[in-house]
Amino acid sequence: MNALVALCHFCELHGPRTLFCTEALHPPSPDPSSQVGTPVPGDRDADREGEGLTMRASGSVSQRGEMCEGCRSLPASHPGFVSIDDETGIRFVSHQHPRQSQLFSVVRQACVRSLSCEVCPGREGPIFFGDEQHGFVFSHTFFIKDSLARGFQRWYSIVVVAMDRIYLINSWPFLLRHLKLTIQSLQSTALKVFDTEQGICPQRALRMNSVFSPAVFPHQRSGNAARSLTSLTQHPNLWASLHCSFSWLLKACGCRLTEKLLEGAPTEDTLPEIQSSHFHFLYDASKSDEIPGPKFRSLRHLRQVLGANDFRQLAWHVLMGNQVIWRSTDPGLVQSAFTVLKSLLPVGCVRSVPYSPQYEEAYKCNFLGLSTDVPIPAHVSSSEFSVLVDVAVRSCQVAAADEDDVGPIYQFTISSANTQPTDRGPTLLNKLEVALSNENLSVDVVSHCLLCLKEEWMNKVKVLFKFSKVDGRGREDTQKVLALLGATGPGEEDNVRLLKFWMTGLSKTYKSHLMTAVRGGERSPSQ
Repeated sequence: MNALVALCHFCELHGPRTLFCTEALHPPSPDPSSQVGTPVPGDRDADREGEGLTMRASGSVSQRGEMCEGCRSLPASHPGFVSIDDETGIRFVSHQHPRQSQLFSVVRQACVRSLSCEVCPGREGPIFFGDEQHGFVFSHTFFIKDSLARGFQRWYSIVVVAMDRIYLINSWPFLLRHLKLTIQSLQSTALKVFDTEQGICPQRALRMNSVFSPAVFPHQRSGNAARSLTSLTQHPNLWASLHCSFSWLLKACGCRLTEKLLEGAPTEDTLPEIQSSHFHFLYDASKSDEIPGPKFRSLRHLRQVLGANDFRQLAWHVLMGNQVIWRSTDPGLVQSAFTVLKSLLPVGCVRSVPYSPQYEEAYKCNFLGLSTDVPIPAHVSSSEFSVLVDVAVRSCQVAAADEDDVGPIYQFTISSANTQPTDRGPTLLNKLEVALSNENLSVDVVSHCLLCLKEEWMNKVKVLFKFSKVDGRGREDTQKVLALLGATGPGEEDNVRLLKFWMTGLSKTYKSHLMTAVRGGERSPSQ
């Protein structure tokens, strides 16, 4: 994760200060010995380490003496902590301040804002702030008990600084959950020390019986106006423990979310996948490979097993939006068939029930898998808007057939009440069959060809939706648009049915965008 984690403290004498920070150094990077070892004379980067960076950022060497015990975590001579991820080679480096000078001002500003103006109600809890120039910050403020502090507590914060706003916001639940564990551990350890000190010398009664003066208040506490976090928790390996916690947090948070490279704008198959309302309609195609037994591997394989005519009829029903029903004793075979058939449609048009013990109506699913003993209702059998594929086992050839070969094992019977010819269109199916029948084209090439055809027709769907649904044009104008889109001529009726069905698969994002743009255009002349 390209971020930095820092522990900050509000010192009573010097204000907000950075105590400890952990950053990830991605390879290639310098040798670890040069990162945390003894500074090399004349090395400009080494001069920025530890106290040197603090002095430079503070603006004066004289401020070195102003650093009190509460403002310091590691001494200037301490080499810091380094952990190396063997898998990625990333080094997690911890010290009091960032190693890169340009990061110091970013962390310094995050520290000041987290302990002054950017706080949540109650002053304890998480908050998000930042901008593009100075980075974005997830901050969690909290109190640590101290028997010698004003109000018997000191104010701290843990900040996570990153330049990626979306990534940081998406990581909010994860960061909050694990930072709370770290904070609760610090608070519980400090509370035990606080209770012990109060038992020995109760400070509340002592202060009530003494004369209070703001000028001498620090001296009244035996010079302990600023105590280190190590003193408050009595944890001998506190900073090493925080280094481990912060390093794990950066590594684990980076492994949670991954970016997916999209070559160009998101397609209509990508947008519905993003919308959670479509998740329960999707079938993970990768799981079909885990199902034992024979199965269909591609559209070409399905066409070879069924035969060109039956495949044409089945694909036609799929593209028209009719309900496709498979009855078989092998759920894996049905799921593999649906996986290859669903590639004919945009993701938004797919509503699948892979295998059901009872019939499901067409409005619930356009792909339905059933066992062989499930009856088909009469209104479905007589409907032209459905097609049934019955799968029977060729018992006499099972022993001789290859276990991965579908054809010799099963017999497929396709039936439908549809009387319309399926050999004219749609145009997309005609072009796809040309590609499938060309044995010189590999399966991958055919898949890319189908992808291009789907995108071509989805663009036509978008134009038709904008023209007919959004603009509200008449039938005559719509017919002209269909001619312009190349949807008229042979197979025109099938092309129109395909366009109307695919229109239902348009993503909500696209429809909302069009409707918003139209409303904005309607208001603009009157404004």
